[in-house]
Amino acid sequence: MDSDNLSTVAKERMSALEVQESGDHYKKMPIQPIEYIHANQLTFIQGNLIKYTTRYPFKGSAEADLRKIIHYAQLALHLEYGEGKQ
Repeated sequence: MDSDNLSTVAKERMSALEVQESGDHYKKMPIQPIEYIHANQLTFIQGNLIKYTTRYPFKGSAEADLRKIIHYAQLALHLEYGEGKQ
């Protein structure tokens, strides 16, 4: 079995929380954002705010994640509080 197939088999045996596609910034955390979001039954917008706030210090694209935080906060203001509606 080649190494690609072996890593695929190994991944299938691991917990979904132990596997991360693209990077390892979540796996290093004592509580992963997805665990917190799920346990607290947060909305999509709240979950994305938590996710991007948690990961931006560890990503090479910190500025992009900070802009995503601002964007999701603006979406919450618009959708939940009517700000910016005409």
